[in-house]
Amino acid sequence: MSYLEYNTKYVPTGFRKLLYLNWPIIILLTAVSCAGFVMLYSVAGGSVDPWMAPQVKRFGAGMVLMIGVAMVPIWFWRNVSVVAFGGSLLLLVAVELFGEVGMGAQRWIDLGFMRLQPSELTKITLVMVLAAYYDWLPTNKTSHPIWVIIPVIIILVPTALVLGQPDLGTAILLLFGGATIMFAAGVHWAYFGTVFAAGIGTIVAVFKSRGTTWQLLKDYQYRRIDTFLDPSNDPLGAGYHITQAKIAFGSGGWTGRGFMQGTQSRLNFLPEKHTDFIFTTLAEEFGFVGAFALLMLYVLIIVFCFASAMSNKDRYASLMTLGIAMTFFLFFAVNMAMVTGLAPVVGVPLPLVSYGGSAMLVLLVAFGLIQSAHVHRPR
Repeated sequence: MSYLEYNTKYVPTGFRKLLYLNWPIIILLTAVSCAGFVMLYSVAGGSVDPWMAPQVKRFGAGMVLMIGVAMVPIWFWRNVSVVAFGGSLLLLVAVELFGEVGMGAQRWIDLGFMRLQPSELTKITLVMVLAAYYDWLPTNKTSHPIWVIIPVIIILVPTALVLGQPDLGTAILLLFGGATIMFAAGVHWAYFGTVFAAGIGTIVAVFKSRGTTWQLLKDYQYRRIDTFLDPSNDPLGAGYHITQAKIAFGSGGWTGRGFMQGTQSRLNFLPEKHTDFIFTTLAEEFGFVGAFALLMLYVLIIVFCFASAMSNKDRYASLMTLGIAMTFFLFFAVNMAMVTGLAPVVGVPLPLVSYGGSAMLVLLVAFGLIQSAHVHRPR
């Protein structure tokens, strides 16, 4: 019996598919998004405009898209993975040619009703195409050098395009998301050891290249590294962001200053308070308890995603679910590490909480793929 025949016989059809959705994940996603709505209302000074109202509308549209994607059989998404990845690459090239510039970076395409950030879409299509590749590749060839080079190229091409925007944070997510798929597919650990050693060498080269004609990073990216290593060197300049974020965290204490009582955000000391640094606003107003509660919601989402992937007997669906779950994990882990001073500031938003249309819509579509894998798994 073929895979398609097996699924046709044993998976639910029609409205019965709604019963087979992974409802705990939907509830957790809604809870995290509601936390985001509350914080966007707070940072706007008690107003639904200009951030909360559009975010609620995007969440509603995203949930409809997620359910729609979930109703489509997983084999369809496997078959269109290459096309979807190719389309996202074309969009990245389009950004290079006529993309909009904002805050010194060229990352967006103006669609009229919204600004699309193709790099957000690429995070998901990269996972899809790598999962399809390893679903097609026999397991005994997974660690063969020839068959390892192909996914490496697939990962490096969009990473290079994103770095050119420049967007170091998204490039890091692409690299680690792709590596997760390769590791889960069974690629030998020696390859990862080699990459780790090369990474150490690259870090050394990055520092050695500073101030030379072959400098590997932009000047502002080096300033971010300096700030990460010692924010006190320039507290009113490059170290301003992280210094103000630490003040917000410290003033929040265990239970916070109270809803809409955060002085750092209310007095506009906190930069990017509605996007990259929104977690610090939450920590100031709701303290350690509120920050830990949000972290636990994120962790529970990852747990349910991993449980779904481990119980799925279809290789593509399992790998895709793991890849999206790891990408989601890196999203919030990098943001939280960044705003707490544990990692350099690389411009990664807090998923479903930070203000942003492309990130929310693409992320909910990605969870629609996870739901499709869950609903249509072999039973």
